[in-house]
Amino acid sequence: MAEDQLGAAEDNPADISALDIVDWRLRTFALYDNVRRISADSPAEAHSYWRHQRDLMFGTHPASALTAADKARFSGLKTADYDPIYRFHVPLTKEGAGREMSVDTGTDGVVHFVRLGTFDLPEMGQLAVWKLHGYGGGIFVPFRDATAGQPGGTYGAGRYLLDTIKGAFHGVNGSGPGARYVLDFNFAYNPSCAYNDAWACPLPGPSNRLAVEIPVGELY
Repeated sequence: MAEDQLGAAEDNPADISALDIVDWRLRTFALYDNVRRISADSPAEAHSYWRHQRDLMFGTHPASALTAADKARFSGLKTADYDPIYRFHVPLTKEGAGREMSVDTGTDGVVHFVRLGTFDLPEMGQLAVWKLHGYGGGIFVPFRDATAGQPGGTYGAGRYLLDTIKGAFHGVNGSGPGARYVLDFNFAYNPSCAYNDAWACPLPGPSNRLAVEIPVGELY
């Protein structure tokens, strides 16, 4: 994704070696593979594991978005405790499918997305579901909720719920039109640009904004 591309600031992503990026990716895919496995028995236990592993990676890995100065004082990402009411199993509807979105990331130029459809969330609203229209493909669901930019809330520009290019996927039950996707906002996380301006990140547009508060997941 665009957030992995080059920028210009202290602790520039350009200085991260290719092998370190590969290792970060492999660790992230393994992390979410274990999260899905543990979640089959206990989503709360999977969340505890996810928090611990992400803290470890952010605080010590050379491909972390944190600068060296931030790592020196790092004591863990600010993440809310698990709340099961923010875990959903929903179908992907065809509403909005085929629409295109272009995001100017600055460092990586214009990134194009095509809409796959919509997730309808009970009493919360709707989220557009996107596919990167280019190399990598996959499912991408960013979102912004009413806690964004609020004191003690979440990152003002929004967070990521799903990004399968990075392995961030909670699972799906069934196949075809009847498939129901697992959406667990407790695993929502900040894009890398929340921690380092050298990173460029696609952020939520109007069709990925919720009027309600989602006070779980990674805070800011």
